[in-house]
Parts: sequence; structure tokens; C-alpha cells
Amino acid sequence: MSDVITFAMPKGRIMQDSMELFARVGITCPEMEEKNRKLVFENREAGYRFIAVRATDVPTYVEYGCADIGVVGKDTLLEQGKDLYEPLDLNFGYCRLVVAEPRDADKNGDPTRWSNIRVATSYPNLTEKYFSSKGIQVELIKLYGSIELAPLVGLSERIVDLVSTGATLRDNGMVEVETIAEITTRLIVNRASMKTKHKRIRKIIDDLEAVIGVTPKISA
Repeated sequence: MSDVITFAMPKGRIMQDSMELFARVGITCPEMEEKNRKLVFENREAGYRFIAVRATDVPTYVEYGCADIGVVGKDTLLEQGKDLYEPLDLNFGYCRLVVAEPRDADKNGDPTRWSNIRVATSYPNLTEKYFSSKGIQVELIKLYGSIELAPLVGLSERIVDLVSTGATLRDNGMVEVETIAEITTRLIVNRASMKTKHKRIRKIIDDLEAVIGVTPKISA
């Protein structure tokens, strides 16, 4: 089919949850159920292709047109600021992006009294933008994992990280100070694909909206 729809899917739990949701609107790929290390899967009869990528790479594949549609967390979209359509909140994968500090931090935990702090995070752009909006200068330290370790060994004074239940923070003697954003999983669409494959993509969005039970919004 000339109008094959390519989906960029993040590896892991979100891919599993997404495919379960897609199956409810008839979007399936039996090949993905096989145990292998393939990164590209096809349902040729239905005209669907799926590529498995890192979650942080999903927006890039969609922005450059290698994929028509992607599934990704709102945190990644806020951090990267890619030029994409974001038509639908898929309403799963809920978590929060928060500022946290050691429970026994010496400095005042009131965010309104901060002036200059060192913050470790995987979200430097979002973190800098957030603190700048409050007139707070930050020295950013980019980390790729175990963010909560940074204050415990003196690398930073606070962190900005995703939390779900907050158990990891509590287990490491950390407490939440402020919530920056509430995060869910979003459907994103390439701008050109929205025009050239409008009929098929619009149907996918409408079908998902009907299943989820929310009103989709097209936004950048």
C-alpha cells in the first residue's frame, strides 16, 4: 500500500500498553508478538509498520518523517520542543515531574526563597526554563539515570525527576518540594503526514478518541 502508516514506538512498557490500546481500534501487528530482537515490524495486509526506538528518540523519528505517528511521554515533548502535532492524550503512563531534595537538607525548602542552586536532572531544558520563570538561577548537571543519587553524594543540592509513587525518592531519603508538570503518554503526528495521509491518520485519531473517551486537540 502506498499509504502505509509507520509508528515510532518506545521500547518497554509503553509499547506494550500502546499496542493493547491500538488493538482495541483494530491496529495490530502479529509479528511483534514473536520473541526476537527485530526493530522493524510490519502488518503488510493492514498497511502498518512499527519501529522500536528509545523513548527519547520517538519525536525525532516523527519530526523527520521516518514515522508518521509516535507514542511518547509528555515529559519528552516538553524537554525537546519538536515541531509536531500532538492530537491526543492517551491517558496512561501517568507520573509527575518534580523538584526534590534530601529530607534533611540544610537549606530552606521553600521554592519562593531560592536564589541560586545546583540541580541534577535528565531534563536540562525544561528545568532551566522552569526555574528561570521563577527568577531562580540554576547550575544544571545533566545525568542519564539514578538522579536521586546526586544530592546524596554532594553532586547537586536538588533534582528534577519523574516520579510515580514516590517510593524511590522515599527509599533514598528524598522528599518532593514542588511539582513542575503532570505527565501522561501522548500520540504525536508528523506535520506533513497529517496532510498527505490525512484520511487514514484522522481515522486512527478519531477511533482512539472514541475508545479513550476524551476530546482530541490538535496542537504543536
